[in-house]
Amino acid sequence: MKTLLTILPFLVMSLTGFTRAADTRDTLSIGLAIEPPGLDPTRGSSEAIGMVTYNNIYEGLVRLDEQGVIKPLLAQDWNISPDGLIYDFALHENVHFHDGTPLTCETVKFSLLRAGASSSTNPDRNTFSQIADISCPDSLHVHIRLQRPYGSFLYQLAWNDAAILSPASGAQNISHPVGTGPFVFGEWQRGDHLTLTRNPEYWGARPALRSVTFRFMPDPLSASNALLAGELDAYPSFPSREILSRFANNPQLEVVRGSFPFKAILALNNTRRPFNDLRVRQAIAQAIDRKALIQAVAEGDAKLLQSHMAPDDPDYVALPDRYPYDPDHARALLKEAGIAPGLHLTLAFPPIGYARDSSELIAAYLEQIGLNVTLQPVEWPAWLSQIYGQGAFDMTVIAHTEPHDIAIYDRTPVYFHYHSPVFHDLLGRYEATADPALRHALSAQMQTQLSQDEPNVFLFSIPRETVLNRHLKGLWTNQPIAGCPLGSVFWQP
Repeated sequence: MKTLLTILPFLVMSLTGFTRAADTRDTLSIGLAIEPPGLDPTRGSSEAIGMVTYNNIYEGLVRLDEQGVIKPLLAQDWNISPDGLIYDFALHENVHFHDGTPLTCETVKFSLLRAGASSSTNPDRNTFSQIADISCPDSLHVHIRLQRPYGSFLYQLAWNDAAILSPASGAQNISHPVGTGPFVFGEWQRGDHLTLTRNPEYWGARPALRSVTFRFMPDPLSASNALLAGELDAYPSFPSREILSRFANNPQLEVVRGSFPFKAILALNNTRRPFNDLRVRQAIAQAIDRKALIQAVAEGDAKLLQSHMAPDDPDYVALPDRYPYDPDHARALLKEAGIAPGLHLTLAFPPIGYARDSSELIAAYLEQIGLNVTLQPVEWPAWLSQIYGQGAFDMTVIAHTEPHDIAIYDRTPVYFHYHSPVFHDLLGRYEATADPALRHALSAQMQTQLSQDEPNVFLFSIPRETVLNRHLKGLWTNQPIAGCPLGSVFWQP
């Protein structure tokens, strides 16, 4: 009897989780490691914004599917002129924003021109600044003329920051988003959760889910307990590899591995001394044993990066390790650059497991070559504002998770302040053509140029591990873009 009483609470918990999975068919609880700083992807680049809003609240003319393929969305069809300058889109009929505003060519024109305006804070303003003019032959046809051929234009129209907005809601989208998507904004209790509810007037297929709650749970142990107790139904990109073993052989949960454009870097402020000297950047790269770093941070389950391209990207090329671990050579490079032992540097990192763990190890490696490093933990909003927004930092560890985003190394301004006429020319030639073979060759040259210049220390790429209830179907396990689309997610008995 004592044994039965001991295991009874566990049985009740397990049966509760089973009943929840089997009987609750129209609600969903998802765990996220980071709370979004706001809910307007046209004003912020945080991955957390896209995880909540991409194709849930906001929609664009086109979208990416789980394999990263461009698919129609608000535009049911399109044509591109042979010279690559004219894009004609045919919109779906009877589409309305959550505030009742109809989708028309004029709303598309408003959104895209706003994104490219000189006053725009859109993370990808450069893409939209390529637009010379948008005209409206009628309310359901959009005629976009570019200033010059821009081969990535259609692909980037599928990104989060290309969302089409209601002109009436632009100012409030940070806290109360309005889009055309299958879910409408419900409530946001800061620091705890955010809820979306089914859009009863959605123009497309009716979502199976009535409501979705995103719970902000950065602590992996708490998140795993919530999953095991049935309080969470899924956790995309689970933040702790070592805790995944708790889900092994669990009858209700499974761990699914997927692809992810994850590029962890040690970002360096190229305008600050001593990082404006290539020899110093090379020294920092050679001071870090990246293989040991991967073993410690990711249990060896990661791939070394030599440039800013994830291995799953079709344009990825395997490059030689130009700056292998060599602390003696690193010290010699510092001496050659005139850097005396004892130079003080600050390494800031956001509250994310891989960033914290990597930063601690990197600081120890750099101290071995005579650099004194102060670790500075920074809350996520402050990191976005001070480091990403203002470029006010020495060094920081961060992962870029945008797909095929090598063009950020030509962006002005960019937080790590890299400027290269050679890279600029390569990117210009890359965007001027739509020929896949030529674009791939030019992409390889851009990757090589970055590996030579080492504006940042390229660290590693890790796969994506999603923990989810076995009855849950349709949830992305690959993440080709920052997003967690839920319009096709359903419970299966």
